[in-house]
Amino acid sequence: MAEKLFRFEGLEVWQKAATFSMDLFDLAERLEQRKCFRFAEQLRAATLSITNNIAEGSGSQSNADFANFLNFARRSVFETANILMMLSRKGYFSPTGMNELLTQLEEESRMLLAFMRTLRSCGKERGTGSRE
Repeated sequence: MAEKLFRFEGLEVWQKAATFSMDLFDLAERLEQRKCFRFAEQLRAATLSITNNIAEGSGSQSNADFANFLNFARRSVFETANILMMLSRKGYFSPTGMNELLTQLEEESRMLLAFMRTLRSCGKERGTGSRE
């Protein structure tokens, strides 16, 4: 495998989000085929925001700043989950498919929260907000 050029590429929390994002992008494409363009765009944006914020935060100069970006990513997880729930209620896809995606999102949320706590505790222990 090629050498990783960016810090975020080696983070399990980013890798997991990048993997399940492909399923969500596929769902957005199916929504577009049904001419549900606004739903598709909103789903894509919320999904991409998860990995974008992890990536952006990984370039931070401090653990506290990185943790803030992880919080933005976690909020995007909740936004994505809400979109899926609304789409399911509207009948755009089956509850079975939604449950699998929601389970992945819930796990991502837990991973982000744990990582945020780790980063914040590292900054407190060092007495700085320095990068790990």
